[in-house]
Parts: sequence; structure tokens; C-alpha cells
Amino acid sequence: MFKRVDSRKGLFAVEKVTLIYNLLTSILILFMYPRMAHPVHMLWERVLIAGLTFLLMYLYRIAPCKFSAFVRITFQLGLLSYWYPDTFEFNRLLPNLDHIFATAEQFLFGCQPAAKFCELYPTMWVSEPFNLGYFSYYPMIGAVALFYFLRRYNEFEKLSFILVTSFFIYYLIYIFIPVAGPQFYFPAIGADNVMHGNFPAIGDYFNYNQQLLQGPGYNHGFFYSLVDASQQVGERPTAAFPSSHVGISTILMILAFRANRKLSAFLLPFYLLLCGATVYIQAHYLIDAIVGFLSAIGIYILVTNMYNRWFDEPMFR
Repeated sequence: MFKRVDSRKGLFAVEKVTLIYNLLTSILILFMYPRMAHPVHMLWERVLIAGLTFLLMYLYRIAPCKFSAFVRITFQLGLLSYWYPDTFEFNRLLPNLDHIFATAEQFLFGCQPAAKFCELYPTMWVSEPFNLGYFSYYPMIGAVALFYFLRRYNEFEKLSFILVTSFFIYYLIYIFIPVAGPQFYFPAIGADNVMHGNFPAIGDYFNYNQQLLQGPGYNHGFFYSLVDASQQVGERPTAAFPSSHVGISTILMILAFRANRKLSAFLLPFYLLLCGATVYIQAHYLIDAIVGFLSAIGIYILVTNMYNRWFDEPMFR
């Protein structure tokens, strides 16, 4: 792991795309400055992220090895947990669009699948596997990234670019299409409205309220407790359309299949459970999950072509 490797002296591709996203959202903060809750704090955090990115690049020049490369890329992947709730700081200022998606859901399916699904199958034998699948999201990312690092190191930097750029595309969509999902919208409008198919517009309600619906299913289960605790602590009324859980996990499956068929076969059950869980736990409308899957194919092709065109020479050998 500490073996020296040939490398270019500049920024990795994944670092460049992070700095671009950093700059774009910084400009957006300045544009929306008077209405934002804590814009100065957000701008300083972006300066810190940029500074740490260049510091890690400098340290890599001193010791260019697999370990220092791993630290640089892991840092960028780890920042995704920061950029995700950050989308809420922007879209909370825009009129919420959940009423449009819930109405479309009702028109297409004659009901709210997110509400019906968990009502029909509340037992432990359905709830726990779905919650296991949903909880597997970040372990799946870690498993695929670690496999590439250990077994396909020359493609590790490309993998990181594909994943992080895909996340940023979804995050930009979330900023400008503020949809919170059933777990926030349903408690905001009340169970009676949901039951009778009435979906009123709520404007900037989520700018002041963040009530989260308790997860459905078997509430004494181990994986139920893990998912519910993580939702209560880290979830925000943002990022519902399209489902990045479905989208990113689909991209992960493509990457896993290209790298190793056994790896993709191992991940497949978790992937299928995860896709179903996004609707089962009411994190997403069924429309979100469908568009998440379809968008993943287009995004994968787009970001792969971006990398091949801009960074054709492998960073690692």
C-alpha cells in the first residue's frame, strides 16, 4: 500500500470536480445570501474544504504512494456526507414541489404506493430485509471502492470521479427541484389528506418545519432501529427526486459488474432490497425510484465519457 507510484503532480480528477461544485455552490450562496440562514459559515466551510484538498495534494507530492492517494480520494468521498444536507440549505428557500409529485403518483397508480406498500407488508420478514437493504447503501459504496483500490488500482481514480460526479449531478437537481418525499410531506399535510388523495401545496413550509414520519414496518427490528436512528439524526426534507439511493446503487452495480461478476452477484440482493426499501420506508415516491434507475444509466454514460475525454491518461499505474 505504501509503494511509490507514478503520478501527475496536480489535482486528481475527483478533486477538480469537487472544487468546481464548491465554486458553483459558493456563487449560489452569494446570490441567495440575504435569505440564507448561515451563509458566512457555509462559505468558510467551502474555503476549508478547498484548503484541505490542496494540502492533501501537496502531501501527496512529498510522498506519492498508494496510501496517500487513498487518503486524498477517501477524503473526497467522505465529503459527500457534508454536501448532501447542504442541498437543503438552498432548496428550503424555494416553493416545495411535493404536491405535484404526490398528485402524479395518485394519477398514475390510483394510490400512494409508499403508503400502501408498508401497510400491506408490516411484518418483520418484510420490514427487516428492506431496512437491511436501505442500510447497505454506504457499505455498498465502500465495498466497490475498496475492491477497485485493492484489485483494479489503475481504475480507482476513475471510479471515484464517476461516483462523486454522479452524486453532484443529483445534488444540483435537489437544489433546484425541492421535493422532500412522503416521509416529510405526508405528516405536513396530515393523514386525512393522504387518504382522500388531497395534496395541497405547502410553499416554504420546510424552511421552518422538519417533522419526519416515523419509519413504517416492524419497529422492534435491529435494522429498522439502525435506519430509523440514522433518519432521525441525519435526514433533511430534501433529495427525494430522483432517488439517488436507486441511482447511485445502480451505477455501483454497473461498476461492480464490469470489475468482477462475483462481486456484482454478491451485491445484487442488497441492491434489489435497497431499491424496494426507498419506497417501503416512505423516503421516496415510486416515481422517484423509477426515475432514479433510468437517470443512473444516462448519468453513468455521461460521466464516464467526461472522464475519458478530459482525463484519458490513467492517474495511477
